[in-house]
Amino acid sequence: MQKSVRFSSFVLAASLFVLTGCHQVQQNGVVATVNGHPILRTDLDKLYNAQLASNPQAQAQASSTDQADALRLNILKQLVVEEIMEQHAQKLGLTATDAEVDAKISELKAPYTEEQFRQKLQQSGQTMDSLRRTERRVLTFDKLLNKEINSRITVTDTDVANYYNQHKAEYNLIEPQYHLAQIQVTDQSAGQVNNLQNNKAGGDADARKKIQALKNRIDAGEDFGSIAIQFSENPNTAPNGGDMGFIYESQMKQATDPQTYAAITKLKPGETTEILPLLDAQTHKPAGYAIYKLISKDAAGQRDLSDPRVQQSIRQQLHDSRANLLKTAYFEILRDEATVRNFYAQEVFKETAK
Repeated sequence: MQKSVRFSSFVLAASLFVLTGCHQVQQNGVVATVNGHPILRTDLDKLYNAQLASNPQAQAQASSTDQADALRLNILKQLVVEEIMEQHAQKLGLTATDAEVDAKISELKAPYTEEQFRQKLQQSGQTMDSLRRTERRVLTFDKLLNKEINSRITVTDTDVANYYNQHKAEYNLIEPQYHLAQIQVTDQSAGQVNNLQNNKAGGDADARKKIQALKNRIDAGEDFGSIAIQFSENPNTAPNGGDMGFIYESQMKQATDPQTYAAITKLKPGETTEILPLLDAQTHKPAGYAIYKLISKDAAGQRDLSDPRVQQSIRQQLHDSRANLLKTAYFEILRDEATVRNFYAQEVFKETAK
């Protein structure tokens, strides 16, 4: 199945919009208007502060007035794009309904208890009302993109075959690759812990006890991914059910200790390892414990066009390429139709070009 073009793609394309300045100054907290609809300074500042809080690199870049203004201008581009798209979706009757928003909120809450979800909201600086507004906008943009972009894309069997013949070497694996998932439990020496339970082990013995309890649940038939979401302490993989993606055998050998490498290479798809020591990436000293699951393994050699995974991969690449082309043209059309007044840009220009 082809993946829909998500709203995040619009954020990446924000730079395509050239904001039209005007000979006015920022008034009453309005930093820009789109077809007369105001974008408020409070909304700009909220996103600006959130980006600084979540991104140390952004904090460093915003250390001077010029850099802070540049970051705000980039964020404002995003807000302008969102407003243009939201207005256009409303004209087409594609605004997400309350029922659709309710269903999405329920989906987001599913992995958590009520208390855990409340804590996640607080940590992200959101309220339930602000989360609903965000999800309504995301769902609205998804509906707009599906109607205006995805519905216009067709990838035929001939397209797939032609692409495969032109890029056949790309589907010749030089070595085996493993699709892995993991669950990690660390002791206190590993530092701050990120898991949905908001707890960490009080030392090696406690970490061992925790990982053993998780292993018992897996052996009893509980879903590996669900347990990883709840208990794994690797923030990069836990949200995806512990999924580490595809790893070449040589990469795995370099990144793991001999015991872990040997245990993984003995697995059959669907099997999990025993409890293994987890080594710190920097010091290579024990920092806790891990369990790995082999989702699939691809042998070295040429992958044929008849392989469903090859076909799906090619279809997705062709779909995404055509979607990007259509989006670029679509953005240009909507930009030409919109009237944008960027008061903040005018203010920055006036203050800087003295």
